[in-house]
Amino acid sequence: MKMTKRIALLLCLLAGINISLYAQRYGEGLIDKTIATVGNEFILLSQLESEVQMMMAQGYASDGNIRCSILENLMGQKLFLAQAKLDSLTASADQVEMELTNRINTAIASLGSEERLEEYFNKPLYKLRNDWRELLTEQNLTSQMQQNVMQQAGSMTPAEIEKFYKKMDKDSLPVISTQYKISQIALYPSKDEAVTAVRERLLDFRNRILNGEKFSTLATLYSQDPESVMRGGELGMAPKSIFWPAFSDAAAALKPGQISQIVETPDGFHIIQMVEKDGDMINVRHILLKPEYTSKDRDKAFKELDSIRTKILADSITFDLAARIYSQDPKSSINGGVMSDPNTGADYFEMDQLKPADYAVLREMKIGDISAPFESTDNEGRSGNTLYKIIKLDDIKPSHTATLEDDFMVIQNYANNTKQVEAINKFIKEHQESTLIIIDDLFKKCNFERDGWIK
Repeated sequence: MKMTKRIALLLCLLAGINISLYAQRYGEGLIDKTIATVGNEFILLSQLESEVQMMMAQGYASDGNIRCSILENLMGQKLFLAQAKLDSLTASADQVEMELTNRINTAIASLGSEERLEEYFNKPLYKLRNDWRELLTEQNLTSQMQQNVMQQAGSMTPAEIEKFYKKMDKDSLPVISTQYKISQIALYPSKDEAVTAVRERLLDFRNRILNGEKFSTLATLYSQDPESVMRGGELGMAPKSIFWPAFSDAAAALKPGQISQIVETPDGFHIIQMVEKDGDMINVRHILLKPEYTSKDRDKAFKELDSIRTKILADSITFDLAARIYSQDPKSSINGGVMSDPNTGADYFEMDQLKPADYAVLREMKIGDISAPFESTDNEGRSGNTLYKIIKLDDIKPSHTATLEDDFMVIQNYANNTKQVEAINKFIKEHQESTLIIIDDLFKKCNFERDGWIK
């Protein structure tokens, strides 16, 4: 068995080497060729190489099996595409154009400019657009067909889920990490004085730059953006769409070398200098400063929170009512202080979903305990805004294997996902058997994940 596996691995590696060499020769001008036929659909070597280049541009490693994996994915898409055409499905032009724009912006951001993009793919941008539009149109139809297959599979009834659960190997069930249910009463420091101080400091920087000092020097010394500070505040060529709207609007209005007025975003306050722009791509420097609060602000908030905590412990008011009256976090105060995941609405959190400051306090608490006041951050901006809070540990769910009684939704999702995957696998297997599939000899030694491609 070990020898068989070694031989299979060696063949796969050799196939990867041969394919890579062929791809190099193709890039040097060899005539394009069909490498796979799936029914009436064809896959060209140039299509495969374009996908390989795109993945590598996004930072994926080019291992010996990357072309085999991509080819298998493309063949699977062709099976769904053929059925989509038989069912007269139509691609969403708006969605295709949006995905095309995102793909081009991602590639340009990775490579640095449109010129480098064209050089990397050895094609003009208009040709890349046409090629990728065709590919994304096919992917859109494929995705619709896959969704149709999964919808036809349907969802399991509660009785079917229970039957599924009883038949499952318990070792394969999802493991639920320790979860915490928490309530909070949060106060924000007064922003006026801190914001005024930040604005005055940025105005001083702006005047110094206008009088001859280097933007990059001041950014290195004073900016509070750790990702760009070592590059003199420079962010690199990137699509405008990845920035906060206020930031991108202010930046786009600048000419190279110009400096913006002060711009406020959820990350803090900025001044921006345009380095270069190319269509919707911009490269700017910025200096980011965040309002800094004094010990006076902290002491004032802690005193108020400590007073609220004392009233709760004395049963003068419930935590629920105190949160509704005093907490300045609108998302949790309306629920009596109960915190919830903004993405799912769940009110239980795993450890890695919590702010480090919150978990550092929480791990020393028992159910029902109310913490002393401490400093934390909210979920706004990349690093959050300062706030002060007390928290109550409402409940703990210890780490456990999912059960039908306690984690029905988890089991339900797992069961439905399993059913949908089985429907996809069944579709591919049936269409493999009924579809003419021809693969070029160059790829016949690929170690495909699914059987049935090589006939």
